[in-house]
Amino acid sequence: MSKGILNGVVAYALWGFFPLYWKLLREVPAPQLLGHRIIWSFALLIAIIGVSGQWRDFHSVVNWRVFRVYLIASILIGVNWLVYVWAVNSDFVIEASLGYFINPLLSVLLGVLFLRERLRSAQWLSVGLAVIGVGYLTFVYGRLPWIALALAFSFGFYGLVKKLAPLGSLYGLTFETGILLVPALVYLGVVEAARTGAFLHSGATADWLMVGAGAVTTIPLLLFASAAKQIPLTVVGVLQYLTPTLQFLLGVFVYHELFDRSQLFGFGLIWLALGVFGIEGYVVSRAKQSAPARFVR
Repeated sequence: MSKGILNGVVAYALWGFFPLYWKLLREVPAPQLLGHRIIWSFALLIAIIGVSGQWRDFHSVVNWRVFRVYLIASILIGVNWLVYVWAVNSDFVIEASLGYFINPLLSVLLGVLFLRERLRSAQWLSVGLAVIGVGYLTFVYGRLPWIALALAFSFGFYGLVKKLAPLGSLYGLTFETGILLVPALVYLGVVEAARTGAFLHSGATADWLMVGAGAVTTIPLLLFASAAKQIPLTVVGVLQYLTPTLQFLLGVFVYHELFDRSQLFGFGLIWLALGVFGIEGYVVSRAKQSAPARFVR
């Protein structure tokens, strides 16, 4: 296994096992977990930039235009982190996994709407099946699966903004967490003043887990960034399904969340959509790779 594939597998597996980590902090309110995730992620990222001697380069890219782009990105990723942590600790791991199953298809649709990309017939079929699946689950649940949709849309639009953003993954994530740093510090200061803060009041284990949220957040992102540069996009596309699959399995077999036949049908439509999407993408990619060779002959 190449280093790039290994980094990708580890990154997506770590994201897939996220529920195990956040469940250890289920007594801590989700907004406080978000605050600590932001603060300790920013501290770790700044340390990485400083130790690697990139501080001057990082400082040189800070300007108002970059700030405006990453302000939007920071809001989207903040919403995504908050909803995800709340969902996991409120026993909605399965629905959270649904959001990340939907996300690749939503990202393709956003490319059509905002980047003027064109979908092939099989891709439109995939999107249609996913829409039917979400509609069916809405009927089954008796409500819109808002957790899944909030995660899918926040991360989908985040990916769109990042595609248009000027900075690399390390500087970009540092900028995003830096923008969120002041609100996070203010919020945690308020809850501490109100004597409802969890940090330093929930035991040493919880404190260290909250500090560790920084590493838990940044390590998979850095591994993913490394993998994305070393392996084909088609391989990245296949690996990305590892995360929601692991989350789904945890929800069903570890946390024993309700998953009946009616839900299976709705999920099945979305899995079928992903299958069609993945196979079609692979076939097209292979055809493009072999086209030059046929032309030469």
